Amino acid sequence: MSIIPPSGSLVRFDNPTLITAQNEKDRKALGAGKQQIALDQQMMDVTGGGASSPQLGRKQQAMKDLSLEEILDKILPPKITKDPNNSDLLYCQRISSTPATRLDVINLQEQLDMRLQQRQARETGICPVRRELFSQCFDELIRQVAINCAERGLLLLRVRDELQMTLRAYQTLYESSVAFGMRKALMAEQGKSELERKLVQLEEDKRDLERQLKETKANAEAAEKKLNEQRQVEEKKHMEEINFLKKTNQQLKAQLEGLIAPKK
Repeated sequence: MSIIPPSGSLVRFDNPTLITAQNEKDRKALGAGKQQIALDQQMMDVTGGGASSPQLGRKQQAMKDLSLEEILDKILPPKITKDPNNSDLLYCQRISSTPATRLDVINLQEQLDMRLQQRQARETGICPVRRELFSQCFDELIRQVAINCAERGLLLLRVRDELQMTLRAYQTLYESSVAFGMRKALMAEQGKSELERKLVQLEEDKRDLERQLKETKANAEAAEKKLNEQRQVEEKKHMEEINFLKKTNQQLKAQLEGLIAPKK
C-alpha cells in the first residue's frame, strides 16, 4: 500500500521501512545513489547540459542498465528520517513501484487542482507554488510511465532534468541581470549626486561672477563719471585761459598800435 508523505508531495511513496544492521548495505547504496545524483547534477551545471558524445553515450548506456528501483530512486531520492521517539532508529521511504490505474490518474488530477486551490496558486504569471505542484505532478507521471516502460521513463527523466537546468539558467541570468541593473542604478545615483554637487558649485560661481560683474560695472560708471567731471573742469579752465589770453592779446595789440601810430 502506497502513501502520500507528510510533506504533501503528489508523488506516491511506499510505507517507511526501518533501516537495521541487516540492511546496512541498502543504506550505503542509498548514500551512493544520492552521491551519484549530486555528481550528475554537478556535471550538468559545469557542462551546461552539453556533454560530449562519448560521455553522453556512456551515460545513456549506464541509464539503460539501471533497474526499476534505481530508476525510481533517480526520479526522487529515497527519504531517510529519524524516529521522533528514538533518534537511533532510521526509516527509509522509497518512491512507490506500484503501477497506476486510470483511477489513480484521475485522483492525481483532482489532488493537483485541490492543492492549487488550497495553496492559492496564481493562474498566470510566475508562481513558485504552481511550479512546485506541477513539478511534483510531473514526477508522479514519470514514475507511472517508468513502471510500465523504463526507457520511456528515462527519456521523460532527461526531459525533466533539461527543463530544470534551463530554468536554473534563466534564474541565474535573471539574478545576474538584476545585480547588473542594481550596479548601474548605483553608478547612476552616484553620478547624479556628483552632478548635483557640481551644479550647486557652478551656481555659486555664477552668483560670484554676477556680483563681480555688478561691482565692475559700478566702478566703471563711477570712473567714467569722475572722468567726465574732470574733463568738464579742465575744459572750463582751458576756456578761461583762452579768453584771458585773447583779452591780453587785444590789450597788447591796442598798446602796440598806439605806440606805432604817428603823433599829430
